[in-house]
Amino acid sequence: MLRKILLWIWLVCGLVAGSPAAGAEKIQVVTTLTDYAWIARYIGGDKVEVFAIVGGNQDAHYVRPKPSFAARLRKADLFVTTGLDLELWVPALLDMANNPQIFSGEPGYVAAAEGIQLLDKPAVLSRSQGGLHIYGNPHIHTNPLNLKIIADNIATGLTNVAPQWAGYFSENCSRFKQAIDRSVFGDTLITLLGSSVLTRLALSGNLFAFLETQEYGGRKLIDYLGGWLKKGLILRGKKIVTYHKNWVYFERLFGLIEIGNVEPKPGIPPSPRHVEQLLSDMKKHNVKVILSTNYFDTQKVRQIAARAGAIAVIVPFHVEGEPEVHSVFDLYDVWISRLTEAFRQPSAMTQSVPTREK
Repeated sequence: MLRKILLWIWLVCGLVAGSPAAGAEKIQVVTTLTDYAWIARYIGGDKVEVFAIVGGNQDAHYVRPKPSFAARLRKADLFVTTGLDLELWVPALLDMANNPQIFSGEPGYVAAAEGIQLLDKPAVLSRSQGGLHIYGNPHIHTNPLNLKIIADNIATGLTNVAPQWAGYFSENCSRFKQAIDRSVFGDTLITLLGSSVLTRLALSGNLFAFLETQEYGGRKLIDYLGGWLKKGLILRGKKIVTYHKNWVYFERLFGLIEIGNVEPKPGIPPSPRHVEQLLSDMKKHNVKVILSTNYFDTQKVRQIAARAGAIAVIVPFHVEGEPEVHSVFDLYDVWISRLTEAFRQPSAMTQSVPTREK
């Protein structure tokens, strides 16, 4: 009898030890975007093996559900997707993979957008509006503060499939969120106000009004601002054109004003008539910068910029979208540095100078 009990204990321990939840094997994580993959590696550390379906220089809207992707998902312990209608190809892949653990609502499924305040929710749903996103704009990663929510969601997913490492995931997640806060606000403001207050003000669009009216030590709080927001002060109130409407979260945080898009409607290429109207609008509003990701028609962007006497700012949209963009921190550094450099050009600096009526 004792031998049977010992044998049963040995078998159970062996089976548990052989599962990802016990630590003998790494947790297999599959994400849609490289940004989610990088965060998953940061939080999961040496406990995870991560694969991203969409390349860093690819448009996540358009991905062909390949059998090799389904094979990855079939073996996955955790699947991270935006959870909106950005990756419309996901259901087909999940059906092909037939892995119930990573279906929506199951422990191995993570909706990265859960808990994020979505912008651009359409008032009217119509196919005539092009590739409309019915839940709101899904390009949530363009505001670095949203990454803290995404990180929490991923940490929760990892804990669901490997609860014995919950403390490890929580510690890494906290470290990541602190690094984001320092990068966005700088250390001094965090010491004075705390990251939760700053984040709440920033996400509500009230941060700068608060910083410009409140004082500490005889100085306006805006004087203590650091990080990306300080570097991006030159962007506030500036008007831009973008290729696709995928920058709304970034624009809200940094105070940019979008007056038009190269696409007449999401997912629809520009017609000659639309380009002429866009050029007219750019002249009317004195727009000197066009922002585009590097997977769109960059030649078209540069042609329009040249005709408008504007600067084309071409950037990667995801981690690994360019050879030197290895992290989400690299990604925001590139966005902010290229945009601020463009707006410091003499032609762009004149944008905010009002013209007097004769």
